[in-house]
This record gives sequence, structure tokens and C-alpha cells, in this order.
Amino acid sequence: MYLNGDPISSGSRRRTVITGIGVIAPNGQDNDTFWNSIRLGKSAACPVTRFDVSHLPNKIAAEIKGFDVSTYVEAKKARRFDLSAQYGIAASVRAVRDGGLKIADLDPDRVGVVEGSSVSGMESTFKGQTAFLSDRGYRSMSPFTLINAYSGGGSGEIALELGIHGLAVSYSSGSASGNDVLGYAANLIRNDEVDVVIAGGTEAPLLAPLFGAFCLTRVMSDRNDQPQQAMRPFDKSRDGFVLGEGAAFLVIEELSHAQSRGAKIYAEILGHGRSCEAYHSVAPHPEGLGMRRAIEKALRNARIHYDQVDYVNLHGTATDTSDTVESQALEAVLHDHAYRIAVSSTKPVTGHLLAAAGALEAAICAFAIQHQEIPMTANFREPAEGCDLDYVPNQSRPYPVRVALNCSVGFGGKNSCLVLKEFKG
Repeated sequence: MYLNGDPISSGSRRRTVITGIGVIAPNGQDNDTFWNSIRLGKSAACPVTRFDVSHLPNKIAAEIKGFDVSTYVEAKKARRFDLSAQYGIAASVRAVRDGGLKIADLDPDRVGVVEGSSVSGMESTFKGQTAFLSDRGYRSMSPFTLINAYSGGGSGEIALELGIHGLAVSYSSGSASGNDVLGYAANLIRNDEVDVVIAGGTEAPLLAPLFGAFCLTRVMSDRNDQPQQAMRPFDKSRDGFVLGEGAAFLVIEELSHAQSRGAKIYAEILGHGRSCEAYHSVAPHPEGLGMRRAIEKALRNARIHYDQVDYVNLHGTATDTSDTVESQALEAVLHDHAYRIAVSSTKPVTGHLLAAAGALEAAICAFAIQHQEIPMTANFREPAEGCDLDYVPNQSRPYPVRVALNCSVGFGGKNSCLVLKEFKG
């Protein structure tokens, strides 16, 4: 049941809002720089400099430049962290600062952290293997390999740095992780387990062996001489994504808790839906059944009708099957309304950050609501077959965004949809 488009029963459950955003991304390490590059379509893609790619077919990525971890954590301590942990700590610190949150003043049992990642720990794993195979064998390994290669280590390090005592959880659902952790965080608050959660995703996949494996899958663009124009979601000439790195963390807070301390509110999290297709290890179901179910669940959880949606940030990886399947899934759920709303992929600007992508794109949806502007799909020229929606080609669009959907897809048929709404008080 609805009243003027709003669920009349909203008072029956604890409401959750976004009160802080921190990004460490290839296209910006502060919110203003990040958002301006998104709205202007300034891609961060560039030739890979992190390792030698001369022998590889793909030679471009979205690298973070000029990152100084000592701004966020003591330099000696930071040296033992993998980049994924460094990015996660930095983004969470930035989110807390942006939200004006003083964690030490809060009830320690009522604050938590949830971190999403899919390949964290691989840097230490690769280094450990190389050291183990050296002349000195295991004696040349770092004892920190046990901690750094641990898949749940990131959330623990963030909790240690911020002084969070309520809970620390690591979550992995592939490239859906960053979206899923925000839905999980919102549910923690709705279930009255905590009042505040620092939630987001971090990823540092620009490692030579991992990059080489991606080359083998042929899912990355090989427009090596045109890095900024390489990734072209929904376009007829698309040939894959540009791999990126970084982190995005958000402060998710119970509404009255946020209001009591006078916090600014970017947007309200209305609902979340997820599904698993159990169809294929890497390919989506050709009818997009998983994405359809995730969107339907999210709208039901948010208690809104599909015709209230104004903007959708699709996963949009510029791969042959995924772009078409996602578009068709949206049409199946939103019906004719799908042709009246704006849809875009912001990955041509940021690169594909894997598990961090969903959190980064949730931040983009929150900024779109805050600034009332829909970000473009860069590098869009001619629609691919089956891609017949309004993809906001090459120019961002001022628009009164009231409700936004953020959609993510992970390997193994994992699908996630988050519903954000403008907060009116």
C-alpha cells in the first residue's frame, strides 16, 4: 500500500540512510573530483604501468595514481598491507570523515563494518608463492602472509583502524559484493543489531598473474591505442571492459540516529534484492532470469512500484551477452516504463572494479540523487542489437532523480539490486 508514492508503513521498520561517502578510485580520491569526472565522462583508463604487459594482448587498465596511504594510516603499519586493504582503509576513513562521525563517542556495540571483496589477499598469496619457491624457501616468506592472504582480513583491519567493536564481516559474491554489502548493512540496522555500519567494497586486481588470466577469458577490451575510448557498454562496437582498482565505503545509519546528530543525508536505502541463477559459472542466463528476480525482490523489499523508478545504473560491462541480457531483464520487470527512464553504465570512466564496483556505483547513484543529475554512458555511438533503452549517451542529464536502482552481477550467476530514494525528511 502506498500514499503519494511512499510506503505508508515506513514507520513500522527502522529506516536506513547514507550519511557519508568515501572513494579511492582511478578517477578521483575525493568526492568532488570523483563525481565531476563521472558527470563529464572523463575516463581514467590508461596504459598499464604496474607491471610489464608487452607480451600480453591487453595493455590498458584504470590504475590509481598518486595514492598516499600514509594520509590514512601510519606508514610503517601500512607497508605490510596489500593494496586492497590499503584502499579499503583509506575509503572507510574518508567515509567516516565525510559523515562527520565520531566513532569513539558511539555505543561500541552498535557500530559495525562490512567489507566486500573477491580477490583480496591474492597479492600476498602471489608474493608468498614466489618467496617459497626461492632458494631460501619458506624462510624468505613474510609471516604477515597468514594475515594478508586471509579473505576476511580486510574488515578486521578496517575495524582496528577505526576502533569498531560491534561486528566486522567480510562478504564475497563476486562483482555483486559491493552492492550486496550495502543491502546486508541496511538489514543489520533494520533488524536492530546496530545503528551504524561502515560498508563498502575494495579491490586491487592489477596483479600480473590475475591480469593474465583475464586476458585468457577475452572479456577485456583490446583497444590498447584508445584507452579512454576503449570501453563501450551497450554499443555495437563493444569488445569488453577495462579492469580497474580501488574502493568505496559508505556510512549507513539508522535515520533517527543520523538526525539526532544533525548528519547530512545523501539518500535513503529503501530495499535490496539478490538472486543466484545457478545456470553457468561465468555467463548470465540468456533470458536474464537472475537479474529479473533480483530487481523484483528489491522493489518488493522497498515497497515501491516499478513506475516510481527514475534512473538505473546497470552493471554494463560492455560484453556481448551481459549488456543485452541486463537490458532485457530491465524491460521484463519495468515493462513500458523501462523505455521512459534513463539507464547508464559508469564503468567506462571508473573501469570495472569487480567486488568494489557495486559500492562505487551505489555512491554514484547517491550523488546523482544529491545533484539531481543522471550520469552518462561514455563512448556510446550506435546501440547493439537488443540494447534499445535510453542509455544517456555521452552527456549527463539534469533530472529530478527521486528513485534509483543500482544493479550488479557476479560470476556464478549472482545478481544484486539496491534501491535508493531521495530523502525529503
